Amino acid sequence: MTTEPSRAALAKLTPVLTKRWLSPDAWRLQVYERLDGYAALRKALRAHPDELIQLVKDSGLRGRGGAGFPTGMKWGFIPQNDGKAHYLVVNADEGEPGTCKDLPLMMADPHSLVEGMVIAAYAIRSHQAYIYVRGEAVHAARRLRHAVQEAYEAGYLGRNILDSGFDLELIVHSGAGAYICGEETALLDSLEGYRGQPRLRPPFPATNGLYSSPTVINNVETIASVPYIVLGGSAWFRSMGTEKSAGPKIYSVSGRVNNPGQYECSLGITLRELIELAGGMQDGHRLRFWTPGGSSTPLLTDEHLDAPLDFEGMLAVGTMLGTTAVQVFSDQDCPVYATYRWIEFYHHESCGKCTPCREGNFWMKQVLRRILAGHGTHEDLGTLLDTGDQLLGRSFCAFGDGAASPVLSSLKYFKQDYLDYIEGRKPPLLTPYSAADLAGVH
Repeated sequence: MTTEPSRAALAKLTPVLTKRWLSPDAWRLQVYERLDGYAALRKALRAHPDELIQLVKDSGLRGRGGAGFPTGMKWGFIPQNDGKAHYLVVNADEGEPGTCKDLPLMMADPHSLVEGMVIAAYAIRSHQAYIYVRGEAVHAARRLRHAVQEAYEAGYLGRNILDSGFDLELIVHSGAGAYICGEETALLDSLEGYRGQPRLRPPFPATNGLYSSPTVINNVETIASVPYIVLGGSAWFRSMGTEKSAGPKIYSVSGRVNNPGQYECSLGITLRELIELAGGMQDGHRLRFWTPGGSSTPLLTDEHLDAPLDFEGMLAVGTMLGTTAVQVFSDQDCPVYATYRWIEFYHHESCGKCTPCREGNFWMKQVLRRILAGHGTHEDLGTLLDTGDQLLGRSFCAFGDGAASPVLSSLKYFKQDYLDYIEGRKPPLLTPYSAADLAGVH
């Protein structure tokens, strides 16, 4: 039964990025302009680029793609007067299981991303910008390309934008559908035409990014926040969220709730409040475990219902805010099976560049399958722990950390579920791998 949210819960909603989403034809330029669109760009072009960087620093805006790095600080790392081309790249390769916030933003309000990119490019003195869109997001890419074309025709892109003397070329690039290209340096390799694999760092993209030139890489939601900060000011933006986690955030709530969807709230909201906003748990279901930011963030349990969903709050309970892909699982869902499905994904998507990730995900997948097939042993739990430890902090990029997270956290909170399969108290969910499966024959 769907429950109506209380006034206290509804007060947590802060529609900023999502305020235009329900407007008819919100993706069209004329609608966007009627709803304050490109007013921030006109204001920004009258300011000095360094003033814009300082404004974003003062706002406390942090990356909305997972890592939460301060955006203004990242912009400030770009060296100036170095004689090199500067690039702005938007990471729209949204592939984290459970994450679905950037796609509706690009579909419903693509001009907010375009406007944010022009402002960001002006601030870092870039004249070439790219949006790297996940290959499967065909409709979003079409809508972005249409918005970019409209912006060119209206004088918001191209040469001498709004008679300011500032030039910017913007290209929408569709990837080939590889999860690893959500990692920023793998994205750059893909954008340059190479196989998408992470680069060794240092050097960092701020000095040696796209085509070995200074590059800023930001998430869709991060850049789309910039026009609102320019119009509203840093104090207004800080009036939402917490002291160290400022502003609103789009939470993607899915799973065992009555009304899954996107809920834009001030950072620091709790899962209890989000579930209330989402109409409560489905009938006959009780919360058992959940992810705060997609499958690459360590699992939490019903004990963490009131932990603040912000950068510091999640760190305090041993996980990460990530992409705020809140996947809600109930007492009718199996944490071992959920972990197995996630590891299947990570095994499939590993680029294979480093041994811990390439081999670790393969063996964790085999062991989890064996446990779920009723052939597991107590030694298998030690193997999973050891393999997860070898992945965590030892992979070439953060992919390995993300893959280890569901395994290590599920063993931490739900070891008994593993033992129930191993000791025969739960019936097998899967059949064991055959010799043909292990040989790759299907």
